[in-house]
Amino acid sequence: MKKQFIALIFAVLPAFALAQAALEYPNDHVDIDLADKAALQDGARTFANYCMGCHSAKFQRYERVAKDLGISEELMMDNLVFTGAKIGDHMKIGMQPNDAKVWFGAAPPDLTLVARVRGTDWLYTYLRTFYEDPTRPYGVNNKVFPNVGMPNVLVGLQGRQVIGCKQVQVVEHGKKQYDPLTGAPITHEACDQLTVVPKTGTLTEAEFDQKIHNLVSFLAYSANPVKLESQRIGVYVLLYLAFFFVFAYLLKREYWKDVH
Repeated sequence: MKKQFIALIFAVLPAFALAQAALEYPNDHVDIDLADKAALQDGARTFANYCMGCHSAKFQRYERVAKDLGISEELMMDNLVFTGAKIGDHMKIGMQPNDAKVWFGAAPPDLTLVARVRGTDWLYTYLRTFYEDPTRPYGVNNKVFPNVGMPNVLVGLQGRQVIGCKQVQVVEHGKKQYDPLTGAPITHEACDQLTVVPKTGTLTEAEFDQKIHNLVSFLAYSANPVKLESQRIGVYVLLYLAFFFVFAYLLKREYWKDVH
C-alpha cells in the first residue's frame, strides 16, 4: 500500500508542475465570437500564411472551412491552399515528421484541436509574448511557454519584442492604486516588461492584437466547427423539454389525484 501511495505521488507531480507553470504568467482574456465571419476569415488567412509552413490542421478540410466561413472555393484555392491539395483534402502540410525532428528537435504539433487543449486565453497570450533571447536556438523565448523550441514567425507583423524597463501601475489585491490626494495612478519601474522596438513591425500594437484575436478565433472554430449549430439545436431541445414537462406534470397530477 505504501509503495502504491508513493507511486501515486510521483504520478501526479508532473501535473502539479504543469499547473504551477501555467500560473507563472497571467493569461490575457480574449472574447471569441464564432459568428464573426470576417474575423474567422482573417484568422484563416493568417493561419495559412504564417502557421501552415510547420503546423497542420489535419482534422479539417479546406472545403468545410470555405463553406463555414463563407469563402468561395476559388478564393480558397487561390489564397489559402499552397500545397497542391484539392478543395476536399485535409489541411495537411508538406513537411515530413522525420525532417521536422531534425530541424526543430520535435515535430510541430497539429493545431486542429489546440484551442480545446490549451484554451483561447492561453493561445492569445502565448502568441503575443515572444521576445528576443540570444541564448535560445532561434533567438527568441516566450513568457507563457519558457524555452519553447519555436521561432517567432509573426515578428514581421508585431516587430522585435524585448524585455525592458517601463513604468507600470501598482496593483494590490487585484485593484489599481491611485494617489489619494491627486488621483493620479501610482506607478513603479518594472524591468521585466515586454516592449516592442518602434518601427520594427508592419502593424501597430492594436492591429497586431486584433490579428492575433482573429487567428485565435479561427483556431477556436477549427477545434469545434459545430459549436454554433450545437448551441442552436440545444435551445430547441431545452424548449421542447420545457414544453413536454408541462404536459408530463399535468398528466402526473391527473393520474395521482385518485391514488391514496
